[in-house]
Amino acid sequence: MLERIVIASGNAGKLAELRGLLAPEGVDTISQGELGIAEADEPHDTFVENALAKARHASRLAALPALADDSGIVVRALGGAPGVHSARFAGEPRSDARNNAQLVSLLAAGADRHAHYYCVMVLVRDARDPEPLIAEGRWHGEIVLEPRGSSGFGYDPHFLVPELGRTAAELAPGEKNRLSHRAQALRRLLALLREGA
Repeated sequence: MLERIVIASGNAGKLAELRGLLAPEGVDTISQGELGIAEADEPHDTFVENALAKARHASRLAALPALADDSGIVVRALGGAPGVHSARFAGEPRSDARNNAQLVSLLAAGADRHAHYYCVMVLVRDARDPEPLIAEGRWHGEIVLEPRGSSGFGYDPHFLVPELGRTAAELAPGEKNRLSHRAQALRRLLALLREGA
C-alpha cells in the first residue's frame, strides 16, 4: 500500500471525503493546493481522460503518487448532461447554487428525474505510470426539485436516494462515505492496490 499520495483536487468537499475514506487505510494524503500546485485543465469529453490528466499533472509537479477523480451527475432526461461539465454546468465562475438552479429548471416540467452520480478514480504511481489504476462507481437516485439537507456539496441537496427516502445532503458524512459513487470507486481502487496491481 502506498504511504503518501497527493490528491489532485482543489474541491474542499472532495478532499474531505477522500481523506475520510483513506485515513482508515493508513494512507497519508496531501492536497495539491497545499503544495502550491494549480488545478489541471479538464478539456476532455470523458471522465476517465480528465481524471488521468489531473493525476499525471499532480504527480509530475509533486513527485509523489497521485490520486484523482473526475465525477459528476448524469441525468437520463438530459441525455447524460451535466456529465463531465457538472462543476461548470451554469458557466463560470463555478457555483453549486447556480448549477442546481439550472438543473432544476431543466427538469421542472418533466416526469423523468432519474439520475446517477458517476465517479472514475485514477491512481498513478508516478507521472509516466504506464499502468494507472482505474476504478469507477455509480450511485443511482433521482432529482428532487426542492433542496433538502445541509451536508455534502454539489448537487447533493437535490439528489434523492430512493431506498433511504433522503437526499445525499441529508446523510451524515459517514453514511455518505459508505454509499457514494466516490466511495464505491475508491473501495475498488484500494482492492486493486491490495492485490498488488
